[in-house]
Amino acid sequence: MNELTQRQLLLQQLAALLMLAGAALYMWQPLSSTIIYSLGALVFCPLQMLQRYEGRNFTIRRLRRQQLLGLIAFLCAAGGMVMQTFRFGFARRNEWVVALAIGCVLELYTAFRIPAELKKEEKSK
Repeated sequence: MNELTQRQLLLQQLAALLMLAGAALYMWQPLSSTIIYSLGALVFCPLQMLQRYEGRNFTIRRLRRQQLLGLIAFLCAAGGMVMQTFRFGFARRNEWVVALAIGCVLELYTAFRIPAELKKEEKSK
């Protein structure tokens, strides 16, 4: 698995905090929280995609695909927030919350399983 540099890792963590803050503040400040969350998602997702797996382990490849689906869900949540905040498109209510929940579940699951599988793969070598 390709590792991120220190700078990229710090930027990814900052973007994750922006996403968290934007989602949490949506009830009180919809406009600014939409901008904060969208900015965080637009930085977090490409940095997460930079971590590639070049091996042949089917389980890790499956988990990596699940992680990418979670990233797509985060971007869909950002689009839904924008649609709801600016009242255009089909997302007029809180549909973005469903996409955010799906993305969070997938990211949380893969955040624990991928390192465990990588450690297992390393031991078997």
